[in-house]
Amino acid sequence: MTPLAEKVSQSALDGSRLRVVLQLEVEDGAEQRFLDAYDQMCRRVAAVPGHISDQLCQSIENPSQWLLTSEWESALPFLSWVDSPAHLEMVGPWHGCVRDTRSMRFAVLRETGNPRGTTGKLQAGARMGDGIVRHAITFTVKPGSEEKVAGILAGYTSPRARVDDTTRLRRTSLFMHGNRVVRAVEVEGELVRALRHVAMQPEVRAVEEAINPYLEQERDLSDPRSARDFFARAALPAVHHVGPRQPMGEVIRHALHYPVKPGCGQAVAKLLARMDERAVGDADGPVASSTVFLREDTVVRLVDLRRPLDQVPLAAIGVPDARKAAVLARLLRLEDGEPPLAEAGVKRFLADCDMRLVTDRQASGA
Repeated sequence: MTPLAEKVSQSALDGSRLRVVLQLEVEDGAEQRFLDAYDQMCRRVAAVPGHISDQLCQSIENPSQWLLTSEWESALPFLSWVDSPAHLEMVGPWHGCVRDTRSMRFAVLRETGNPRGTTGKLQAGARMGDGIVRHAITFTVKPGSEEKVAGILAGYTSPRARVDDTTRLRRTSLFMHGNRVVRAVEVEGELVRALRHVAMQPEVRAVEEAINPYLEQERDLSDPRSARDFFARAALPAVHHVGPRQPMGEVIRHALHYPVKPGCGQAVAKLLARMDERAVGDADGPVASSTVFLREDTVVRLVDLRRPLDQVPLAAIGVPDARKAAVLARLLRLEDGEPPLAEAGVKRFLADCDMRLVTDRQASGA
């Protein structure tokens, strides 16, 4: 085993305490409506498992600028809440009061003093980044429309990669699994700014309008609230990423959709993250990089392999051996009569969960 010289790693799965920072621009004259909505939200969010505290601040230089910070026992309770219908309902009264927001999430690495009553642990050590933010969205289309949708999604013209001096769209990978669509993006700079830029491009808007009739859950992109709610429901956050800091060379990208048992999404994501940390640490191993996406019990793993999938089936699934494969199998909904993920069942499992690549586009120079 040849150790990797430098490894990029980011994770929401290590259990460290989380600080969320939300920057807001409040409309002039809407301050009291905003505060009333905030007070209502505070009373409700205080009962959310994992929530510790929050704080609202107003700028002393520009009173239109506000800062909302909250602390959570770890990232997973926050992600479960922020992606929930309850959260969408809570922030509804802010619509019309707030004209711009920016959300940032930080693991707590160091702190002075010893705050009484604080729960949760600190992040064990600093992680090495690569300046790339990873995110995905997922949605389902009407059964029978898969080929039509795949053709629309594969045929669009790529939007301009450069957003501004600091933000750039690096890569978009789009996969389908049955009637489920997963679109993963890699952004250099600020994610929200890049997503807004992409959403405004005429070629992208045309594609989004073209697939509207085929969606299982209706949306109206001409209605800002409908569009916002749709993309909030479709968000599939990256909860773990590991890969080399230097370019990977020739790799093959796959996405795997795991058939998770109800309530086991977090356990599957944590297991895959632990195994990939070890696998990517071997510079000669088959796994060059991995990103795990999680929303409730939807788990998708984006993996770049140095060798073809069928040559390294266990590594492709995300486990090093049959023993760990059996652990993973206990968390999954396997077909009746299908053997555990030992050698005999691996190829069938791969055929079932390996997603179909629709398009994979990298910006020039990425």
